[in-house]
This record gives sequence, structure tokens and C-alpha cells, in this order.
Amino acid sequence: MGDGTAACPDGLVGPDPERACTVREVLDRVGGKWSIGILVAASQGPVRFTELERGVQGISRRMLTLTLRNLERDGLLRRRVYPTVPPKVEYTATPIALELYESLVALTDWAERHRGAVAAARTAYDRRHGGVTNTTDPT
Repeated sequence: MGDGTAACPDGLVGPDPERACTVREVLDRVGGKWSIGILVAASQGPVRFTELERGVQGISRRMLTLTLRNLERDGLLRRRVYPTVPPKVEYTATPIALELYESLVALTDWAERHRGAVAAARTAYDRRHGGVTNTTDPT
């Protein structure tokens, strides 16, 4: 880029794009639509596939399978298969997932404390700008 910075494939710019891209990848994975619910459940103790399927509202069986596989690949979940008929499979949070869980609890607490302020700010913004805005447009 000429100024000592470079961009990673998803548009992040900085002096160390490889590091920025890796951090973005990790945040995207753990902040994914289904990952948080799965990690919270697994942080409470071993959890079975069917328990997750019932407990994570709106997730399809295929998406649950893919998300579990990705979280296991990233070292956030440990999968244990018991040699029974039918096979019993449990997922347990790893130490790094338990550390992440602490951060998720802090984030949840923050959101709970400030949800009223955020709602009030949205209402004030919408009033100033003539109604509801398009929240997907960053401009």
C-alpha cells in the first residue's frame, strides 16, 4: 500500500495483516450465530448432541454438526465418543473455551447493564434522522 501497511483478503488493513486476519478469523468463529450458545452450554459440563440440538434455538442438525466440528478443530471443544450402541457422543469445553466463557459472561453482564442506554440512544438517533435507519448499511 506504500505506507507500510498491507491488507488481508477480507479488507483488514494494518502493519501486520496476517495477525489481523488471524484475529478476525478467531473472532468470527467464536462470535458466530451458533457458536456462543454451543460454547455456553458446553461450559456448564459435558453436553450431548441431542441436548444441543434441543437447546440451541433454530439451529439445524447440519449447522450444529458443522459448528461443532469447527469448534473442535479450533480447540474450543473436546469430542468424546463412547463405544455404546447407539454411540454416545459428548462435547466438553476445553480450557481455552472456559477462559472465553468468562469473557462472554462479562460481555453479557455489560449488555444487560447498558441495554436501556443503547435502546434510548437508538430511539434518539431515529428521532433525529426521521425514523428507523438501515442497520446493515455502514454509511
